[in-house]
Amino acid sequence: MVPLQFGIPGGPELLIIGLFFLIIPFVLAYWVYNDAEQRGNENAAFWALAVGGLTFLTFFGGLLALAVYLWDRE
Repeated sequence: MVPLQFGIPGGPELLIIGLFFLIIPFVLAYWVYNDAEQRGNENAAFWALAVGGLTFLTFFGGLLALAVYLWDRE
């Protein structure tokens, strides 16, 4: 039996990157929701779900939804 002296290749790095891609959608959705609520947008929950969901599914799709929200807001 050979011990794993150096651990799993890419273990901590993959964990950090994975957490980054899990936290960013929630942060963006929270920011979009609060911003839309402060501006009196009736579709604040829709924008938050669109930005957060697309960021979680496809990172660049979420950035595109964020850009559309920033362009659409008053």
